[in-house]
Amino acid sequence: MLKVQDLKAAYGRVSAVKGVSLEVAEKEIVFLIGPNGAGKSTLLKIVSGLHRPSGGTISFAGAEIANQTPETICRRGLVLVPEGRHIFGTLTVAENLFLGTTIRNDRAQIRADIDEVLAIFPILRERYNSAAVYLSGGEQQQLAIARAMLQKPRLMMIDEPSLGLAPLVIDQVYESLRQLNAKGMTLLVIEQSTARVTDLASRVYVMRNGKIVLHETKASLGDGSSLTDAYFGDARHAAEQLAR
Repeated sequence: MLKVQDLKAAYGRVSAVKGVSLEVAEKEIVFLIGPNGAGKSTLLKIVSGLHRPSGGTISFAGAEIANQTPETICRRGLVLVPEGRHIFGTLTVAENLFLGTTIRNDRAQIRADIDEVLAIFPILRERYNSAAVYLSGGEQQQLAIARAMLQKPRLMMIDEPSLGLAPLVIDQVYESLRQLNAKGMTLLVIEQSTARVTDLASRVYVMRNGKIVLHETKASLGDGSSLTDAYFGDARHAAEQLAR
C-alpha cells in the first residue's frame, strides 16, 4: 500500500533522512522505532506532504505522492496523527471530532461514523460536550486518533502515541490500536520505545541517524533483543566494553 524508496531530506545543510526505504502492506501494523533525533518524525512529515524530500520516491496505493500537498495526500486516504496530538483545547470533543470530517462530502454517513468512533473510545462519548482541554493526556490521544479515523483513512500514521503517558494509559491506547488493526485499519506507528512492539507489530523498522538499520518481521522478532541491539548500536557496544 505504501512504498518509500531511497528517501532523502534535509533541514538546510543538515541531512535528516538518508536514503530510507520501507513498505507497509494493507492491514499491517508496522512500527518505526528509534531514538530521539533519528529522523522518524521527519519521515512521516515527508510522506504526509508537510516537508519536501530532496530525493527518492513515495508510492501510495500505486500512485506517486512525493511533493503533493497535504490535503491531496489526505484525500487519497493517507492520514497523519502528529506527535503531541494537536487537539483544539478550547473546542469541545464533539467539535474536534467534526473537524475530522471537513474533507468529506458524504454528510449522511458522518453521524454513523462518529457513533462508531465513540463506541471504540467510550470516554469520548462521556466527555462529548466538554472542552478538550479538560481531557487527560491519554484521552487527548484517543481524541486525536478518533478525529483521524473520521477522515476515512486507508492508512493511518501515528507519531509517538505513548509520548508523556503513564504505563496504564499507554496500555489503553495500544489496545485501541489493536482494535483498529483488527477491524482492518492499516497502521504505521512511530515509537521511541521497543516495549509492546513485539506483541503488536506485523513488522518493525529501526531507524538511527537518518537511516534504517534493521527490518524484522513478526516471525523473526523473537524476544526483541535484535531491536534493542539495533536501537542502541555503537553506544550499547561501547557500554558493554566499559563494563568488562
